[in-house]
Amino acid sequence: MNKKDYKIHIIGAGVSGLIAAQVLENHNLAPVIIEGTDRVGGRVKTDIVEGYQLDHGFQVLLTAYPAAQKYLNFGALELQSFLPGATIFNNGNSKTIGDPLRNISLLIPTLISGIGTISDKLKILKLNNALKKTTLTEIFAKPEKTTFKYLSDFGFSEDMISNFFKPFFSGIFLESELETSSRMFEFVYKMFGEGFAALPKAGIEAIPRQLKNNLKQTTFRFNTKVKSVENGKIFLTNGTILESDFTIIATEPSAFVSNLKNQETQWKSCDTLYFETNAKTIKEPLIGLISNREALINNIFYHTSIATKSKGANQLLSVTVVKDHKLSNEALKIQVEKELKKYCGIDVIRCIKHYSIAQALPTLANLQYEISPSETRLNKGIFLAGDTQLNGSLNAAMIAGERAALAILQHLES
Repeated sequence: MNKKDYKIHIIGAGVSGLIAAQVLENHNLAPVIIEGTDRVGGRVKTDIVEGYQLDHGFQVLLTAYPAAQKYLNFGALELQSFLPGATIFNNGNSKTIGDPLRNISLLIPTLISGIGTISDKLKILKLNNALKKTTLTEIFAKPEKTTFKYLSDFGFSEDMISNFFKPFFSGIFLESELETSSRMFEFVYKMFGEGFAALPKAGIEAIPRQLKNNLKQTTFRFNTKVKSVENGKIFLTNGTILESDFTIIATEPSAFVSNLKNQETQWKSCDTLYFETNAKTIKEPLIGLISNREALINNIFYHTSIATKSKGANQLLSVTVVKDHKLSNEALKIQVEKELKKYCGIDVIRCIKHYSIAQALPTLANLQYEISPSETRLNKGIFLAGDTQLNGSLNAAMIAGERAALAILQHLES
C-alpha cells in the first residue's frame, strides 16, 4: 500500500495532536484530525472579548522547553517575556523579589524585600547551580516526594516556603499545598532558570495556530465528536463509522476505549477571572502572588504590562484561584473583588469574563519526561498521546504527540 493511502486519524486538535500530524506529514503521510470544538488548541485557547485578549486560564510558555524550541518559531510568535521574579502581596503590603543575575533591576528590591533569610538566598543559588548540572532525564529518574517536603528537606525557611514557593508554584501546579511531585518542581524550576516565561503577542492560542498553519497535508474535521474507538474503526456521535488503519488518541482516552473505562484521568481545576481596571498596581511584567494563607486568590497578572495584538480600553487583570471552593460564579466574583481590594489595594471596574476550568491539569503519579514510541501503543492500531502520558506540561504534550506518530512510522517500516 502506498504511504498516502493509509487512513490515519488523530482525535483531538490540541498541541499533542498537531505535533503528531506534523511528524506524520514529515514522512509524507496525510492524517485526518477529528476535533470536537470549532478550532485547534485543546486546553490552549484565547478569546477576544471587547478587544481584550483572554487566554483560557493563566498560561505561559517556558522558552527553555526543549520540544518547544524544536517545533515552534519563537520569532514568529513575537514572544513577550516576563521579568524573572514576582511581586508578593501580604496584608496589603507588596514586595518584589527576583533573580538579579538575570535582570539587574531586581537586585535592590530583592535585597530589601525581607522575604527569606540570607540562608534562603544562598540556598536558591545552590539550587540553581545543582539543577543547571542535572539533566532532565536525571530529574525524572529521582525518587518522588512532595514539593513541600523537597523544599523543607533542602533547608528553606518556613517564611520562604509560605511567602514565595507556595503561592508561586501553587499557580503552576494548581494545588495549594505543594503536594505535586518533586520531579515536576525540579523540571519547572530548571526551565525557569534556563529561559523565560513568555506569552505570544496574540495570546497563548497563537501556539496551536502556528502548528496548524505549518500543516499542509492534514485534513481537519471540526465540530465532530467521537463516541468510541476500536481497532480499525472510529464511531462518531452522529452515527458515522470511519475506517481507520491507525488512530492516535491525543486527548483523554478513557472516554473512547472500553477497556480504559476504569482508568479515567483525574484533573486539577481552577478559576481564572479577568477584570478591567483603571490603573496597574504592578507596573512591570511581573506575576503578583498573594501569600496570605486565608486568601482565595493565588496569583494575578496585568496582561497590559506586555504587548498584545488586541487591546481593550483599560488595563486587563487576570486573577487565578486554585483552592477548592463551593461558591457560585457570582459569589466567587464578589469574593475575589473583595480580596483584590483587601490584599492588593486594587479597585476593579468590572469583571469581563470568568473561566471555570474543570480539566486544567492532569493529576498524575510517577511522572516521566520521556516515552518510547512503542509505549504509546495501546493495541495494534490505537496509539495514545497527550500530556497525560507523561506530565502536565506543553513540553510533555509535544513529546507524547511526536512519539505516537513515530510509533506508527516504525510499524509501517517494519
